[in-house]
Amino acid sequence: MAIQATVPLMFQDRARKRPDAVVQAYKGPDGTFQTRTYRELYGDVLDCASALKSLGIGQGTNVGLISDNRREWLIADLATLSLGAADVPRGCDSMEREISFILSTTECPLAFIENKNQLTKILNSSASLPALKTLVMFNEPEASDVSAASGKGITLRSFWAMMKDGAAWRASHPSAVEDEMAKGTGEDIATIIFTSGTTGEPKGVMLTQSNYTWQLARTPGVLHSEPGDIWLTVLPVWHSFERCMQYIILESGSGMAYSKPVASVMFPDIAAVRPHIIPGVPRLWEALAAGIFRAIKKEGGVKKALFGFFVGVGKRYCWARDMTFGRVARFKPRVRVIDTLIGVIPWLLILPLNALGDLLVYRKVRAKLGGRMRMCISGGGALQAQVDAFYRAIGMNMIEGYGITETAPILSLRDQWRPRPGCVGRVFPDTECRIVDTELLAKAVEDAGGGEWHIPEALPPGKAGVIVVRGGQVMKGYYKRPDLTKRVIDSDGWFNTGDLGMLSHDYEIKITGRAKDTIVLLGGENIEPAPIERAIKACEYVESVVVLGQDKKYLAALIVPAKEALLSFAGENDLPADDYETLLDHPEVQQLFRTSIDGIVNHHNGFRPFECIFRFGLLPESFQVGKELSGKQEMMRHRINEIYKDRIAALFAE
Repeated sequence: MAIQATVPLMFQDRARKRPDAVVQAYKGPDGTFQTRTYRELYGDVLDCASALKSLGIGQGTNVGLISDNRREWLIADLATLSLGAADVPRGCDSMEREISFILSTTECPLAFIENKNQLTKILNSSASLPALKTLVMFNEPEASDVSAASGKGITLRSFWAMMKDGAAWRASHPSAVEDEMAKGTGEDIATIIFTSGTTGEPKGVMLTQSNYTWQLARTPGVLHSEPGDIWLTVLPVWHSFERCMQYIILESGSGMAYSKPVASVMFPDIAAVRPHIIPGVPRLWEALAAGIFRAIKKEGGVKKALFGFFVGVGKRYCWARDMTFGRVARFKPRVRVIDTLIGVIPWLLILPLNALGDLLVYRKVRAKLGGRMRMCISGGGALQAQVDAFYRAIGMNMIEGYGITETAPILSLRDQWRPRPGCVGRVFPDTECRIVDTELLAKAVEDAGGGEWHIPEALPPGKAGVIVVRGGQVMKGYYKRPDLTKRVIDSDGWFNTGDLGMLSHDYEIKITGRAKDTIVLLGGENIEPAPIERAIKACEYVESVVVLGQDKKYLAALIVPAKEALLSFAGENDLPADDYETLLDHPEVQQLFRTSIDGIVNHHNGFRPFECIFRFGLLPESFQVGKELSGKQEMMRHRINEIYKDRIAALFAE
């Protein structure tokens, strides 16, 4: 099918071609799944858009959308976009100051909110939100909520009551919304997604309609979904990854079932809907695998022994098959014929045993995941190699991808039919990708002083550097921040991802680290370390601190203590200080830093649970210019990761 100019027009086309296909499955009041067809969802979108239009929402308006993933989110999103407006999404875990900053910066006159908690956050900040006049709550508001909002000069409405008003308005204006939809162009701003900033200042990524439709036109070639497929949707939809997945579902004429990334909820939902495809972050796949291992371990005996044996067989089988059929990422020159000769005999020998493993073990494990799952999609962080190997061993097609918010987000995906482990897939069709020298790139930006600049020459395959890309999915820019936009997009349209990686000889990407500061945990949470580091550095016993945790379950920190202050503490508490390094390991010193960190980085000071420091290590020597610090005395995180790799590994050891 051809892709239209905008997401709403694409959805309109699919609704007309597959009106009776299931598009949404959600839990009703009795806890069982109910369904909605494309025809019904399209009607919901028209009703919602009609209500918005009657309230003055239209081309160029920004609309807040503070909610986690649920069926009303998609209705509100598509309705907003249908009018040429842009939504400004955020999740329910957002702090009050974040929501206030985002809604005030974008001057939203109206915002959808999920529940009373979000209402409270907004009403507490209402003085800084003069443009906000209307809130629409997905959960049914109470009379006291309406009264509290009115007292702040804000009208609070029920989402479903608004939908009824929209249906009535549409009856007297039957073509108004579709007329607006037809006016939409690829240049319209579809959304402004703010990157996580905690106590710092988030950046609003402006993504256009064409950023999404450009990808949707190319996705079927690398990520094929059949009409009628059911996808299980569990991730925060305000994140760019899950949002794009939902648009892919609509484009392919498939359906989505709403669940939660909690094993006690997700496993029963998987059994109920038997999904074909599940997009998830690495932590989700790790948790599901851990759940399977726990269940097998609990059974013990022969079942446990068979499971362990055949998972090992499956891993060896996958290695031999990959060698035989050229599923090996080539970051160095390789001779395919030699790979095949190395792999073919082991593959043939293991083939019958692997088939037996499928009969006795693999298919039973797959049955726990619904029995008909055709594809797992992992994004939002690096998938751990052992987790990847487990799913491949039991016959699951694990598709890992890579992207960031500024690229809406897909930059690469593993080949669905010939996936290669050890990389995040081939660069997306029609996207240009280069690897450039880290220091040369930084110098080019710095020398430009905010003016025009050009990326350095590309490095050859197998050489690590910064990943830069150019393509139709690259953002329009940062909202109201042309200065920041110029620092990441050069004069020729090349975007600096800030990620470190290398290209294979087959144009596949391998991520090796991050040149920019943002940390992405295994669960997909984006964290800016600078505000956390600033807070900890305010402690009198801290000279320097670097927060770590890329692709890990939690945050950790390396801390350089303020030596004189710490020695004074030791003297006051009669601690032996003849050997400074030994002093750092003393239980009272460790407790001093533990208490100090926990007293600074906590919920009361505006930090979310996943931003707390789980483990820390104390370093005896100060950071030095030319080693850990740049000439500007800024921390070079990639150098710190390299110098202290053993200490860092210990912080994240199980």
